[in-house]
This record gives sequence, structure tokens and C-alpha cells, in this order.
Amino acid sequence: MSSPVKFPFTSFITIDRRKEDAVYLQIVYQFINAIRRKLLEDGDRLPGSRKIAEELGVHRKTVVAALAELKDQGWLESRPSIGTFVINPEIAPTERAKKFKEPPKEACYDFRREFILDSPFQQDSGNFYFTDGTSDYRVIKSVELVRFYASVLRRKKHAAGSVSQDGSQFFQKQLSYYLNQTRKFHLSRDYLLTVKSFEQAMSILTRLLIQPGVIVLVEEWSYFLANMIFSQAGAKLKTVPVDAEGMDTDYIEKNFAAGEIRCVYLNTQSQYPTTAKLSEKRKVKLLELAEKYNFVIIENDTDFEFSSKSSRESLFRKDGGNRVLYLGAFGRFLNPGFQMNFLIAPKDVLEEAKKHLTIFGRPDPMMEKALGEMIHQGDIHRYRRKAQKTIEERKMKFAQLLNNHFGKQIDFVVPHSGLAFWVRFRFSFSLTRLQEKATKKGLLLPGICLYQNRNLTALRLGFAHLNTKEMEKAVGLLAEVYGEVAIGN
Repeated sequence: MSSPVKFPFTSFITIDRRKEDAVYLQIVYQFINAIRRKLLEDGDRLPGSRKIAEELGVHRKTVVAALAELKDQGWLESRPSIGTFVINPEIAPTERAKKFKEPPKEACYDFRREFILDSPFQQDSGNFYFTDGTSDYRVIKSVELVRFYASVLRRKKHAAGSVSQDGSQFFQKQLSYYLNQTRKFHLSRDYLLTVKSFEQAMSILTRLLIQPGVIVLVEEWSYFLANMIFSQAGAKLKTVPVDAEGMDTDYIEKNFAAGEIRCVYLNTQSQYPTTAKLSEKRKVKLLELAEKYNFVIIENDTDFEFSSKSSRESLFRKDGGNRVLYLGAFGRFLNPGFQMNFLIAPKDVLEEAKKHLTIFGRPDPMMEKALGEMIHQGDIHRYRRKAQKTIEERKMKFAQLLNNHFGKQIDFVVPHSGLAFWVRFRFSFSLTRLQEKATKKGLLLPGICLYQNRNLTALRLGFAHLNTKEMEKAVGLLAEVYGEVAIGN
């Protein structure tokens, strides 16, 4: 029988009664950390709870609670009439894994394959990388966001089973207030449905609207994720040309008849990938065509939080939701775990959409409650202003770098909205070779950033995730590789 450990507990456990964490949890956290640091070894026998309590200067019941929690988590094991022993659960799985037989590489049964859902993302990253337009989640510190979630978790007044409804309703009420403030809507929570992601919202909408073979109009090139979801639902996608004024509404009138189109999908503020904004004239025309031809418009306005004030008039605000289903995003400048998406639509559409959340999964009710409080306490406005200021500064810096490094060899317009530039090269060369050479130099250019055909050689380059130094290095590397591939050194 081994003797109890004689290592002094006070050497790795310090009680701080000023902390919000309960004393027994402080013991638990530091005890686990001691095992991970191998100050306590797997198999060590502990002294009795009374002796540990005396050494730490706490009540014995506090130590008993800590030991019980450690047992529940699998860090301790009690052996009747022998004692309590340390167990490191992070060691045991490694030993068990040696005996585990992995599944075969290929299944011995048939299953459905969806090639239209093949992802265009490139997973491996270099030292520097571009995206098609993502925020920098370092700007708003995660520790600030966690306090909202932790505050909700600490409360004990919610009855079991009521948190989901309370959290969702509270968030939807606060979100409608926030949207009315920032987007000049006049909206109650009854017309809002919060969902986890853009993909979830689109998947639900296609189940409600799309039958196999119906025609869906999308912008030329257009957003690959939306196209994949429409195609998977069986829609027949037709593309509409895009120019500096956005989707060409005259093309729709000339090439389609009333009743032929089921829906039109577009981003009015920042067309993907060109970042073009739909002109006011074409917004009016598209709404007129929706009435005349009897189709639904799905408006993607998930870039709103990154829009300049002059480009914020949505189709939904003009139409009042009669023909327009509005897809939006909340907090895209926050850590991804704190972001939310939402759908605005007539009540009967939302009631049917809610049924599908049973399959797709509802948002975390505790997170919804935390986000609702972030709005209620006003912090979201502070975070948004900080993010927008940073994005505007980086946008101007990125434009300057493009001009400095590429000069007249490219064409671009500083985008009104979104987190990416549409960069067109004035003569053709292989973007694939550019991508390959960039990778060798430690710069990732994902396939989703590359656009090329007989008449076009262009890149969609996200800028907001890069700070000044990273931006200078990334654009410098891109220019260097461009010189090797397109010009030749």
C-alpha cells in the first residue's frame, strides 16, 4: 500500500477569496493543473480531507466538495478501505488507443454522394493568407465577450426547460430594437427568427420555397455557398449579368416571362465577389418585377455591419417584407462563437421555418441571452464602433498598398461595403500558377479568391483580418509572386 503524498498542497494551491469562483472550484482547477504539470502523478494516494483542509486553511466541507467534483470529472478514484488516488484521464486514452482498430478507409455499403457540395476551401495555410472577406477576431477581445456568457451561466433563477424560450424571446426583443436603431426598420420580434448560421437559414428557405426544377436567378459568378444549397435542393440556377450598378434588372425583363421565376437571390450592398452595390434605380425595378412576374427576392444583407452610411438602404426596407425575405447577421466582428444570423419574413413563413429548427438545431439559448444583454447594456455599440473604425483604416491602407505595389496593372474600386476588394488584372495570366508560387513563399491564396475565364483574371482579396504589418507582408509577397508569374524575372 502506497503512502499518501507528502508534497505540500499549499505549493500548488492558492486560495484567493476575492475571486468570483467558489473556493472549492479554485481547488479543483489548481488540482487538475498540478496533475497536468506532473506535480501529482497518476496513482498517487491523497491524505484525508481533514488533513488537506487544515493545510489549506479552509473548511473540511469545502475540500469534500472539491474532491467530489474531481471524482465526477475522473481525476480521482476512491478505493474502499484503501484511500483516494490520483488518476490522469489524459493518459489512459492513449493506452486504450493502441488496442483500438480504426474504421476502414472505404465503406462496404452504398451512401449518397453530393459532388455539388464539394468545398472550394483550401485548408492548409501559410505564414500569411488571404480570405474572401473575414473580420479580425482579435480586435474585440474574447475575454470581454466571455463575461456576458459567464454572467448568464452563474444565474440560477431559470427553471429547467424555460431557459430556451426566455433566452430566445429576450434576444429577439433586443435584436429587433437594435435593428430598428441601426437599420431604420420598424420591426417587432414576431417577424424575426434567429438561426445559427447563414447556411442554416438558406437550407431552411430552400425547403420552404424550392421544388426540383424551379428557376432561381443568381448574380453572375455569385456566392458559391448559396449556389450549392440551391443546387442541392434541385433548383435550376440561371445567372444574371452584373456591372458597376449590380444585377442587370433589364436582363431579367428581356429574358424571362411572368410566372417563370421562383425566386431571385442577391446581395444588394456588396455583390459577391465583385463588391458592386445595386443602384437605387435597379432596386426599384427589381421590386416592380417581383410584383409583375410573381417571384420572391431573397436579400442577403449579412455585410450590413461593414457598410458605409451611404449604402445602407435595403430592398427589405423599401418593400416592407412583402416580396423580400431578408437574411442578416449580428456581430460578425465578434468571435465566431458569439455571432448570430437571422431571417425576417411574414409570420406564417417564420412559423413554418421554426419547425425545421427541430431538425437543424436551435441556437444556444444561453448565448442568445448573453447577446441580448450585450445589446441591452449598450456594449454592442462600443464593439461595433471599434470594429468599424479599424476596418475603415485597414481598407484605406489596403487600397494604398495595392496602388503602391501594382499601379496601373490592376483595376479596383474601394468597396462601399464588405471586407474584400475585387481586383481585376489588365491582362491575362495563370492564377493557378500564381497560387502555387505563392504557397511556396508562405502566402495562402485559397481557390475561393481566384476568378478566371477567357475575359477575366481577378482576385477577391479579404483585407480586414490582417493588421498593418501582416497586410504589408501579404501584399508584398503577392506582388513579388505576380512579378514572377505574370511579368517574369
